[in-house]
Parts: sequence; structure tokens; C-alpha cells
Amino acid sequence: MRLQDKVALVFGAGSVGPGWGNGKATATLFARNGAHVVCIDINRTAAEETVGIITGEGFRATAASCDVTDSASVKAVVDEAMDRHGRIDVLHNNVGYATMGGPVELDEAAWQRTLDLNVTGCFLTCKHVLPHMIARRSGAIVNVSSVAAIRYTGYPYAAYYAAKAAVNNFTMGVALQHARDGIRANAIMPGLMNTPLIFQQISGQYADADAMVKARDAACPTGKMGTAWDIAKAALFLASDDAAYITGVSLPVDGGLSCRAS
Repeated sequence: MRLQDKVALVFGAGSVGPGWGNGKATATLFARNGAHVVCIDINRTAAEETVGIITGEGFRATAASCDVTDSASVKAVVDEAMDRHGRIDVLHNNVGYATMGGPVELDEAAWQRTLDLNVTGCFLTCKHVLPHMIARRSGAIVNVSSVAAIRYTGYPYAAYYAAKAAVNNFTMGVALQHARDGIRANAIMPGLMNTPLIFQQISGQYADADAMVKARDAACPTGKMGTAWDIAKAALFLASDDAAYITGVSLPVDGGLSCRAS
């Protein structure tokens, strides 16, 4: 029970389709390890589905809806969590979106939307959660980035590369600024993962879904994509006291993909 009686806010705790997305698996694993999890998603029904799984197993969770690009929406969720629980121990940012297109093809609105969903969301959740963590001189922040922050992954999504690189450096800045406040901040960089999201955002780059899965499996050094549970386990470690002396790190969870020269 590595998060026993801690309060964890998981932004992006729902799944966009059947199966296990990174946020859904992380929220569930946090709860299985003793946390009360506030499952937050722009789609409240998706958040409630995750809560149903958690409470059905006898653990604790509540659902909330929030647009992470809207400061007032984020503040309302944080304020409600503080009113109900009196503390926030863990902030987990899992909201992200990949928009296909390079600088020529991508319009300005899509560029800005991608940056807002991936980076501004992290900024706004930290903006409203950090004062409560600073007051208690304790807290752990885990942001989900991507190997795309440091490597070209073969997809034409310039805004996503830029956004995830920003998440890494934003995380580092928060970590160092608040290290003496008792707060840790780390990022996870998933590699090629098999989650419901890829069937919405990436499948258009292939002949069909089966071709996508086959190609992505083949591109992994292990011969198979990772799962949402690989990300959840890394998040649990970084959120727990087992990682008490780890901060400012961007951790690849990618089966060795980022070690390749090409």
C-alpha cells in the first residue's frame, strides 16, 4: 500500500475507448495502493467508469469533470478536492493529444490547441495545486510526457514534439524551484504503447488498425508495444515515498526505444 491514505488527483483518468488507457490504469493502481483518487476527465462519463472499477474493487475514488486548458475549471476541481479531503498529496497529469501535421500543413489553431492540451494543462494544474503542497511542505507531481519529447518517432506531428519537450523542461523547472519545499516533480516518457488512444490519433497513418499494431510492435526493441500498466507502475513508483530522492527526472518507459540511434 505505497500510497496509503494519500489523496491523488489524476487528470485524464478516463479512457477514450474500450480497454485501459494510461490515466485509467494509473488511477486504478493508485487506488489499489491505498490512495483516495479523484478521477478527473473532460468526459465525466469516462471518469465515472474508472471510479466504478475502483469502488467495485472496494477502494476509494470520486469523479470530477474538468477542461485542463481552462484555469477556472481546474481551480474549481482543486478547491473541491481540498474542501473534501483537506490535502492533495499527488498530482498526476495524464492529459495529452497528438495532432498530425508539420509546420506547413498544421494551422495555427491546431498548433495552439496541441500546446494547450499538453503543456498549458500541466501549468494550470500545478498553478492551483502547488500552493496547497507548499503549505504542507509535501507533494509529488508526475507529468506524462512522451519519448517524442527527445526523439523523432516517425510521425509528422511537429506540435506534439514541441509540446512534450516543453513538458519535460517544465517538470524540471518545477522540480528545482520547489525542491526545498518538500515537493518532487518528475515526468514519464512513454514509448510506443498499445492503448485505446492510438486507435483514434495514429491509426490514420496506416492502412488499417492491424497494420498499425504490427508496425508499432516491430519498431519496439522488445518486439511488442508496452501497455497502460507499464506507465501506471512507473507513475506509482514516482508518486510514492520509494522515489523520495528522485526529482526533476524524465523517465523513459519505452522498452529501450530511446536507446536506439535510429
